[in-house]
Amino acid sequence: MTSGDIIDIARQTVWTIAKTSLPVLLVSMIVGLVISLFQTLTSIQEQTLTFVPKLLAILIALLILGAWMLNEQVSFMQTLWGDFNKYIG
Repeated sequence: MTSGDIIDIARQTVWTIAKTSLPVLLVSMIVGLVISLFQTLTSIQEQTLTFVPKLLAILIALLILGAWMLNEQVSFMQTLWGDFNKYIG
């Protein structure tokens, strides 16, 4: 196993993590931005107002995208474990 192989595995790992977490993070960021705009426009400064909508949006995003996220992670692990004998020698 060369250092190039290790760097390739690390690159694929980081890419898989970014690809599967980005949609949920974007949903959280967009909902937070909308709630912040609402708070600014209405002068409501309740700190807990953003928590419940963000939580619900993230849960809905996970329900919609969860299968895709899991398939991406399983595919990555199958590829990694399928090439395991290449990394041992």
